[in-house]
Amino acid sequence: MWPLESPGAAELQEPGLPLTDDTPPGASEEPAAAEAAETLDSGWCWPCRSSPCGSRVQPAKKKARCPGLGLFYTLLSAFFFSVGSLFVKKVQDVHAVEISAFRCVFQMLVIIPCLIYRKTGFIGPKGQRIFLFLRGILGSTAMILLYYAFQTTSLADATVISFSCPVFTAIFAWIFLKEKYSLWDALFTSFAIIGVILIVRPPFLFGSNTAEMVESYSDHLKGSMASVGHALFAAFTLIILRKMGKSVEYFLSIWYYVVLGLVECVIILFITGEWRLPYCGLDRLFLILIGLFGLAGQVFLTKALQIEKAGPVAIVKTMDVVFAFIFQIIFLNDVPTWWTVGGALCVVASSSGATIHKWCQNSK
Repeated sequence: MWPLESPGAAELQEPGLPLTDDTPPGASEEPAAAEAAETLDSGWCWPCRSSPCGSRVQPAKKKARCPGLGLFYTLLSAFFFSVGSLFVKKVQDVHAVEISAFRCVFQMLVIIPCLIYRKTGFIGPKGQRIFLFLRGILGSTAMILLYYAFQTTSLADATVISFSCPVFTAIFAWIFLKEKYSLWDALFTSFAIIGVILIVRPPFLFGSNTAEMVESYSDHLKGSMASVGHALFAAFTLIILRKMGKSVEYFLSIWYYVVLGLVECVIILFITGEWRLPYCGLDRLFLILIGLFGLAGQVFLTKALQIEKAGPVAIVKTMDVVFAFIFQIIFLNDVPTWWTVGGALCVVASSSGATIHKWCQNSK
């Protein structure tokens, strides 16, 4: 999701120079001092004929924003999200839908005090409730699909495919929001499709030899399709958030996301019969850490978008892919194939190009 974009730091002007004193020698200084005090009290400068006087009233200096702080927050967000994804991969005896339910419960406990403190209510504006409902359903479905992809295919493959979301967002914005879709967008879409094909490696294009994969090809295919589904549903979610704009409180949007996500997870677990408490204490610790790191990533991403433009933030956010490769090699002892590396380069180039192109269009 992309919260509100904050304005940049205001430029400060240097205070004016003091006026030259033309009082003749021997003149009393007390009337001048009294006149100056009266001038400051009234806000009118007699020599300058202006109110207030630039030489008397100096603007308060604002503390300059640390350059690059928003991008640093984005880097922290990418790191926390990647660590949370690693914990999802490490959980053994808990289904992806149940992991999503635990995360929704954890975030709900954090969001409720925020909504009470900000006095925004729990329902939302009347004209926006249908969009909030769709945002909750689509966003939680995207989360479930991503967690399922992490459990069934490699961490790097699932992360890379999920980064095709900006390309689908551009297509859906063209269809539903009537935004412009140029030849550049079509080129970026083709790059993303090529990257996904290189990662999925369908047998009718690459043959039936999939012995180099650690997991079975059927699981790899399920995880890859779940990642594509995540990108599609996440793109729909971004379109809905863009449609709502600034008329809905950010915490209220998350509230619908966690409540409807929990309801969706409970229904799926009831139908499939997959609900069970984790037997291992380590899995319980991982579930808590998934909630903590997911919330930390969300907070830092929100803070980054409050002080930095969305374009640079989206580009630095691709560090998720780098962290996924590093964690997969170090903690999972799984070296990605050259097909995955090539697909990652195509998808990252596609998403970064689409973001930069949209950023340049909006800055004109």
